[in-house]
Amino acid sequence: MAWRQVLLLSCLSAVVLLSTFREGTSASVGSRQAAGEEAQEGGRQKVFIQESDASNFLKRRSKRSPKLRDEVNVENRQKLRADELRREYYEEQRNEFENFMEEQKDEQEERSREAVEQWRQWHHDGLFPSYLYNRHHI
Repeated sequence: MAWRQVLLLSCLSAVVLLSTFREGTSASVGSRQAAGEEAQEGGRQKVFIQESDASNFLKRRSKRSPKLRDEVNVENRQKLRADELRREYYEEQRNEFENFMEEQKDEQEERSREAVEQWRQWHHDGLFPSYLYNRHHI
C-alpha cells in the first residue's frame, strides 16, 4: 500500500514540475525563424550556433586531407607516452612477481633446511658426523 502512495506522489510531482517548466526547448538545431525569435528575446542565452559553424565544428578537415605536422607530432608523443607507461607497468609487475617468487623460494629452502636439521637431531647416534652410513654394524 505504501509503495503505491510513493509511486502516485512521485508521478504527481513529475507532472507538476513538467507543467511549470513548459518553456523547455528541444535539443535540435533550430530553423531561421527560431533563431530570429531567439535574437528578439534578449534574456535568453544563445545556445545554438550557425549551421556552417556546426558542420565544421567536429571536422576541421576532410578525411583525405593530410594531417598537420603538429597533429602528427602530438599523436606520436601520445603513443610514445602510452608505450612508456605500459612498459613501466609491466616492468613493475615483473619485478613484484620476481620478488614474490624469490621470497617463496627462500621460505621453501628454510623449511627444508629445518626439516633436515630435525631429522639429523632425531637420528643422531653420538658419532661424528651423524649420518646413517657412519653407523657401526656388528
